[in-house]
Amino acid sequence: MANAEIGVIGGSGLYSFLEDVTEVRVDTPYGQPSDSLFLGEVGGRRVAFLPRHGRGHHLPPHRINYRANMWALRSVGVRQVLGPCAVGGLRPEYGPGTLLVPDQMVDRTKARTQTFYDGETRADGAEPNVLHLGFADPYCPEGRRAALAAARAKSWEPVDGGTLVVIEGPRFSTRAESRWHAAMGWSVVGMTGHPEAVLARELGLCYTTMTLVTDLDAGAEAGEGVSHGEVLEVFAANVDRLRAVLFDVVAALPAEADRDCPCSHALDGLKTGIELP
Repeated sequence: MANAEIGVIGGSGLYSFLEDVTEVRVDTPYGQPSDSLFLGEVGGRRVAFLPRHGRGHHLPPHRINYRANMWALRSVGVRQVLGPCAVGGLRPEYGPGTLLVPDQMVDRTKARTQTFYDGETRADGAEPNVLHLGFADPYCPEGRRAALAAARAKSWEPVDGGTLVVIEGPRFSTRAESRWHAAMGWSVVGMTGHPEAVLARELGLCYTTMTLVTDLDAGAEAGEGVSHGEVLEVFAANVDRLRAVLFDVVAALPAEADRDCPCSHALDGLKTGIELP
C-alpha cells in the first residue's frame, strides 16, 4: 500500500489541482471511510488527503465514519493529521474570514462513536480493550505552532487559542443555544473536529485543527440567522488562502524521527488491546 506521513482531512479544493495524485481505497475493521485517500506530495512531504464528507459532500457530520477515517489514515503511515473546518464565530470580533487555531474543545455531540476502546471482547480471546487516555489538551502543540507561523507568514493574522464547541448537527444552533455558547466563553462553534481529535489521540497521532469562521453565529439575533449558502460562500472565498497556509503547515511539521510531542507518547506503556496498523 502507498505510504504517506501527514494526513489532511478536508474538501477536494485542498488537493484536486495537484499533479500525480494516487487514489487509494482502504478497508478498515470499522467499515468504509468517507472516501478514498488521495496521496500526493506537498513541500517534499507525502500527504494523504481525505474528503471528510465524501466527494460531493454527501455525508452529513453525524453520519461520518470517524473511526474508519482515522484508522485508514494511520494504515497508510500517517502520524500527523491536519483537520481544518468551517465554524461560526461566537464573539463579535470573530467575524467571517477569521482564522482561529483553537487550543481547547468542548463536545456537545450526542450520537457519535468516539472511541476505539469500547470494551468489546476480541475474537482471539484477548482481554476487553478498555483504555482511559488523557485529553486535557486535545491539540498537538507542535502542529499549532506550525499553523500559527504559517498563517502569519501569509499575512493572515490568526487568533492564537480559543475553544471550539462541536455540536451534533446537521442543523445550526438555535438563538438560545448560540447565546449560551457565547456566554460560556467559548470561541467558535462547528459540527466537525470531534471525535476526530480524540480518535487521533487513541491512535497515537498528532491532530491540529484550523477553524475558518464563515458566519457570526452568536450575532444571529436579527433576521433569519445563519444559512448553509452563507457558509459555503464565505468558505469558497477563502479556500485558496486556507489551502496555501495548510500546505505551508505540512512542510513545517516535524519529521517522524523528530516527533516528540505529548501526542506521540500518548500510548507509551499502555496495553491497547487492539493491533494498530
